[in-house]
Amino acid sequence: MAKILIVDDERSILETLEMFLSEKGHKAFKADTGAKGFALFCAHKPEIVILDIRLPDCNGLDLLNRIQTEECLTKVIMITAFQDMETTIQAMKRGASDYIHKPLDADAVEKAITRALRTLEAERETPISDEMSKRPDPEVIIGRSDQMRKIFKMIGLLCQNRATVLIQGETGTGKELIARMIHRNSPYDREPFVVLDCSAVVESLLGSELFGHERGAFTGAIDTQKGKLELAGNGTLFIDEIGELPLRLQGNFLGFLQRHEYMRVGGQHQLKSRCRIIAATNRDLYTMVSQGKFRQDLFFRFRVVTIQVPPLRDRLSDIQDLVNHILRKINLELGTEVTKLQDGVLDCLMKQRWAGNVRELENVLVEAVVRARGGVMLLDEIERILSPNQSIPETGLSTYSLSHMEKEHIQHTLATLHWNRTEVARRLEISLPTLRSKIRKYGIIPPRSLAVK
Repeated sequence: MAKILIVDDERSILETLEMFLSEKGHKAFKADTGAKGFALFCAHKPEIVILDIRLPDCNGLDLLNRIQTEECLTKVIMITAFQDMETTIQAMKRGASDYIHKPLDADAVEKAITRALRTLEAERETPISDEMSKRPDPEVIIGRSDQMRKIFKMIGLLCQNRATVLIQGETGTGKELIARMIHRNSPYDREPFVVLDCSAVVESLLGSELFGHERGAFTGAIDTQKGKLELAGNGTLFIDEIGELPLRLQGNFLGFLQRHEYMRVGGQHQLKSRCRIIAATNRDLYTMVSQGKFRQDLFFRFRVVTIQVPPLRDRLSDIQDLVNHILRKINLELGTEVTKLQDGVLDCLMKQRWAGNVRELENVLVEAVVRARGGVMLLDEIERILSPNQSIPETGLSTYSLSHMEKEHIQHTLATLHWNRTEVARRLEISLPTLRSKIRKYGIIPPRSLAVK
């Protein structure tokens, strides 16, 4: 049972919601002004407040602000008859748990209440991990699995020299991060770390991006431009998706790897570069060689030092550490405070195949944080994100409207007071003509023994 405060100036909404919540086993309090509502809030500290935007003595958003400043775990569900964008945005921005439009639907009301109570329960019962208090390092590789420990050892060996490295792994496994860690721990860490993504550059311009070009080398080349090799200086050039490098450029690039010399496109003079090359690919270069799509001699050059990055599905034991790290990073970047996971969230995450690997995991967590209504990440929210085309059932939800709730309330009151319409009108705090109008509207038929009265 939860304590729920209803603040609305419409008497019918107060009465029907009070009846509806009481039937669900909750303790309901009601107020028709902001001042009365805040007084009841301070007196009873309800778990949930159902709050109208337009009140006779104040703006519901201002009352929301006052409630938020109190040190208690209360979720506020805003309701309004005005379906404008600005109030919706402001309500959610100020910390409302949910926002429902009038005329109210019982299904939507109970869904919002159920969600709010689940969030409160998770916030109370879920401890904050000590890891969540640490400031995240954006350039750190997370993992304790044997596969990742082998990679850490290889990074330690490679940072002591300038050997050319090939990093192989599926999309989203963190190949660039490994390259950055090799550079960061080398004696040349103060030199540039330059990235060239072969899949993101038009094929006809890749030569210019890699080697640079002279003025007038081709249409549009109005100035001399330095290539990535030159910009890297004595640092590191990370070439992502090396498998996308055209065959016509692979020979030129192989020549650079052998002699550390190259020419700009349209140039006449040899230039030198001592930068280190770290390349990455998600493709099978061995198969590409057999298909004639990648030079064998260039492949052999890269194969000397290779790091194979495992997919996330092969190191699920790292999920918890990854989630803690990614959540800290998301909270820092977005200014959020989602620091808890409801029981079952980690188990759910560990059952996924993660075709997009760590990048996909991060995207899921970002969406879950944005959708969170408090400091806890709920299991049902994670399930919705992971199964966007499946409906996640809510428990104990009704499917009828608020009008149906009002009809039941009137019927119940009529039966309790033996159809004494005057007393029923007084109890419902409506006029006798209004009661008669509602009886006709809802087609409420008195018992046969009273039909003649």
